[in-house]
Order: sequence, then C-alpha cells, then structure tokens
Amino acid sequence: MKKILLTLMTAAALHTASAQNSAVTNAILFQRQGTLDKARTEIDKAITHEKTQGKAKTWYTRGEIYEGMASSPIYGKSLAPGEGTKTAFESYQKAISLEGKDAEYGKLASQKLDGLYGLALNAGVESYNGKEYDKAIESYRMAQQIRPQDTTAYLYAAFAAEAKQDFGSAKDMYSKLQGIGYKSPQMYGRLLQIARQEKDDAAARKVVQEALVAYPNNKGFMLEDLNMELSAGRGREAISKIEKAIAADPTNSNLYAVLGSVYDQDKQPAKALEAYKKAVEVDPNNFDANFNLGVYNYNKAAELYTKASKMSLAEYQKSGKKNEADGKKYFQESLPYFEKALQIQPDDRATISSLQKAYLRVGRTSDSERMSAKLESLNKK
Repeated sequence: MKKILLTLMTAAALHTASAQNSAVTNAILFQRQGTLDKARTEIDKAITHEKTQGKAKTWYTRGEIYEGMASSPIYGKSLAPGEGTKTAFESYQKAISLEGKDAEYGKLASQKLDGLYGLALNAGVESYNGKEYDKAIESYRMAQQIRPQDTTAYLYAAFAAEAKQDFGSAKDMYSKLQGIGYKSPQMYGRLLQIARQEKDDAAARKVVQEALVAYPNNKGFMLEDLNMELSAGRGREAISKIEKAIAADPTNSNLYAVLGSVYDQDKQPAKALEAYKKAVEVDPNNFDANFNLGVYNYNKAAELYTKASKMSLAEYQKSGKKNEADGKKYFQESLPYFEKALQIQPDDRATISSLQKAYLRVGRTSDSERMSAKLESLNKK
C-alpha cells in the first residue's frame, strides 16, 4: 500500500512538472504559429512557477516572444510604449545570468541582445515623439547597456533629458559621451546652452575653453570666448582673440567693428579708426562702424572747437580761426557716416541727435531743423 501511494505521489509530481514545462512548450508552439498573444499568456505562466522560472530556456523564450510582439504592427499595439523591448531585454539578461554566456541559451541570448539595440532605440524615439521623456530615457539607457560604445543612445538620452529640463542628467550623458571619446561642436554648443540656462558663468567659460581645445579654429567658439572677455571688461586681453577670430573669418565686418571699439576703450584712436574703416570696407552697411566713424570725426571737431574757445585773444588771433576751420572739416567728414548709419537704422535717436548738431555746425540749418523735428516726433511715440 505504501509503495502504491509513493508511486501515485511521484506521478502527481511528474504531472505538475510536465504541466509547467508544457507551458514553455505551448508558448514556443504558439510563437511559431504566429499567435504571439497566446504565446505571451503561456510564457508569463512559466516564469512565475518554481519549476520553470529558474531555467534559461524559459527566459530566452520569453525574450523572443516579447521581441516579436514589439516588432509586430499588430501585437505591438497591445503593449505599452517600450514594454516589449524592455521585457525582452530583461528576459535575455536573465537567461544569461542563469546559464552564463557560454552555455546554449546564454549564447543565443547574447546574440539576441545585440540585435535588440535597434528596437530599444526605436522605442526611445517613439516615446520621445510622444513626449514621454522618462520612458524614452529608459529605452535609451537600455540601448546603452546593449552597446556601451555606441554614441547614438547617449546623445538621444541627453536630448530627452534636456527636453524635460533635467539638465543634470543631460550633462551626465554628455560626460559619458566624452568618456568614450566622442566630441562634436554641437555637443559643446548644447553644454554651453545648459550652462547659460542654469546661469552658471564659470561652467559656460569652462565649456568654451574645452571646445576651443577640441576645435581651436571654430569661429563660433572664438566669438563666444571673445564675448566673455568683453563682458568681463577685459577688452585689452581680448584684442589678440579678436585678431585671431579675424584671421579665421576675415570677411566678418562685425569683428573689425568690435576691434575698433576695444581700441577706442583702450585710448588708441588711430588703431580704432583703422579698424572701423576696415569694417565699412568689408560691409558698407555695418551700422556700428559707420556710427563710430561719425563719432570719431565729430569728436575730433569738438576737440578743436573747445581748444579754440579756451584760447586767449592773442592765441585765438594766431591759431583759433585755423582750429575752427579744421574742426568744421571734421564735422563735414562725420556727416556721410552718420547719414549712412541713419539710412541703415532710420529711427536711431543717437544718430539723429548727432546729425542735428553736425548739420548745425556746418551751416545746414534746414537739415538740422529736420533732424530736430524727427527726434521730437520719435520722443512722442
């Protein structure tokens, strides 16, 4: 009687194990038939039962089924965005952890993981387009684990992090990119934009310096570096950088205008004049250069008139008239530049005011009055 009971108990145990193994078998059969919904139901049973949940075959089969669903235009609709790829990825990893990379299903799962990269990336793109940035980043991180040296998943993850204003994660992704030897002007540009959004001037300066090490002749980074020097009031230090930027971009009229302004600030009027003239030569419609050339001549004239007004009678009789005549010439020379500046920016108040005074000095009274009326009209707006 005891022997019969043992036999019955053994049979029952075998039946239970067989039932669970049949869940894996059924899943494989349904998968081959193309009915992946039924295959999913069977394999999800198998991964929860103690008899089959510890087998690499179970998890490998689950990976294949979910991967197939993720790729299917029909069955993919029954999954949440990224779910199929995520589940397949986790299943293949589980198969490898249970059996090792050198065993039968471990080898197969390793091969499958590599092929899963495209699915993970596409799942991330789909989530990103749907503005589900957290899910997108999760998919991109999965892709990074599959191919740690491929840069695309890191870049896309950084873009998704930026989209959700998670600048810390974005910077972390860019740092990882740099760690695998990646660099591009666009990456440095984005890091600079992040530093500015965070109002971190020190970080912005660091990014620009790193960018210039990687791309020493990049005109954009040269200008960023130059603007930082000028904003910090280091005009004299900026001169060599401006000249280097001009060497890289000799047709950039604005660079010559900036150089002239720096020379002005540094009390080097002759060099300033040369730079402004070069700016106008390169681009006759450069407003700043035209206006500053007008100012240069206007100030020279004003200096001569002021000098004459402070002379004694004897000094004035000797050279005062000449100073005023020379001054008038400078006022006359300022007019074409101010007029061109006004043509470029018709409502610029500083230009109108300067023209009104210069016209008056050379005896063009009606033109001076016209500028006064224009200025008054603008002030009423």
